[in-house]
Amino acid sequence: MLDQSYNNAQAKSQLSGFPRSDLFTALFMLGCTNGFAGRVIRSIDENGLVNAIVDTFGISVVAFIACFVGISFILDNARDEIRSADIAISAVVLSMIILPVGAMSWLAVTILSLYILLCTEANESRRRGAIILLATTAPMLWSRLLFYLFGNLILKIDASLVGLMLGTDRSGTLVEFADQSGSLAILPGCSSLANVSLAMLWWVTISQAVRHRSCHHDILWLLFACASVVAVNVTRISFMGLSTLYYEIFHSPLAASLANILTLTLTVLICVLGVRREVFSRA
Repeated sequence: MLDQSYNNAQAKSQLSGFPRSDLFTALFMLGCTNGFAGRVIRSIDENGLVNAIVDTFGISVVAFIACFVGISFILDNARDEIRSADIAISAVVLSMIILPVGAMSWLAVTILSLYILLCTEANESRRRGAIILLATTAPMLWSRLLFYLFGNLILKIDASLVGLMLGTDRSGTLVEFADQSGSLAILPGCSSLANVSLAMLWWVTISQAVRHRSCHHDILWLLFACASVVAVNVTRISFMGLSTLYYEIFHSPLAASLANILTLTLTVLICVLGVRREVFSRA
């Protein structure tokens, strides 16, 4: 009994000298890696290694960037020691990460981020890292869950916007072609929701990376970025709805790539303009 008490005390003493930043960094690295792993493996299996790399494994590059930047902020120079509550939350997070389900890993990242933000006296660097990593879970988990619950309604909204652009009738998620040669179906892959969640992640990542001080104008810049990606997506789909010929042109991989490049450019440009004070002060 005395030996067990001694061992427990010794273990606790060893943990007390272990920085919290190292613990949080390790947990976030495990969570993000396991969260990406399933989609990376599936992409390689379906498309081959080379095509999967070119397609960034079907994952937006901003998600990789956000995780790298967020974890870099978490790995700060603070030397505060691990608390008992940290050990408890770590056990919960690890039990979720070890499951072979990517969604559970992103849920674990969500819980750990909220724990740091709400239950610890985090310094500025650690807080910014937790905010970025929490935002990363939006496109990787929560927007997918939102689409699963309200997908039909979301597609109807996209269809309504396309119908307004074309000036044609809509029935559910079907929009009549402008030349009345048929109907255009708005499928899940055409939804603007995914791009909106990525625009939000770009804003959070860029603003936190340059240590932007929040102000009441931020919401306007964020809404501007989200509106721009919706506009690009709806405009491209509207061109598809002009006729079957235009559908073939604007539904091609080249058109999709150009639309993605335009969306990325607009989003990053708007986000940089929103934090221009910090960006230009560093130049």
